[in-house]
Amino acid sequence: MPDVAPETLNRVLWKIPNVLCLIGSRAGDEWNGMTQSWVTQVSMEPVLVAISVDASAVTNRLIKEGGSFTVNLWDRADTRPFVKFSKPATKDGMTLNGRPVREGVTGAPIFDEAVAFIECTVWQTIECGTHDLFLGEVVDAGFQTEEDEPEIARMEDTRMKYGGVKRGGH
Repeated sequence: MPDVAPETLNRVLWKIPNVLCLIGSRAGDEWNGMTQSWVTQVSMEPVLVAISVDASAVTNRLIKEGGSFTVNLWDRADTRPFVKFSKPATKDGMTLNGRPVREGVTGAPIFDEAVAFIECTVWQTIECGTHDLFLGEVVDAGFQTEEDEPEIARMEDTRMKYGGVKRGGH
């Protein structure tokens, strides 16, 4: 641990701008959606996107077993879905927590209400302490609205905080 007060470290690290999205994962008949804020592009050839997922999360296991994931970007004006996906999702027909989904080319769920999506196959997994970093090669992506430049939800649009040093909730 650095020689910095945990509260200070949290406040500084929480200033890093982060997208807020839903990660779709699937292994066999088990599907999940999870709120996520640690997402970034890491390569142009091949096109790779990285997500960091808690090693104890259901989504982590499903990505490892299923070999793919989706990043579902949400409209900045509608951050309500993120609270419902902080715990494992309930699948009912073609919905997760009541939100309609469809199968992507890998079989991983894509949320119909997302304004844009990225679908990836796992290219490499790197253990990073409490989390695993999944490097995913993009196999599909697109917009699901007429508008191709929507404002995308960010962590700062909510009262949610994730990152910094380990606290009671994670």
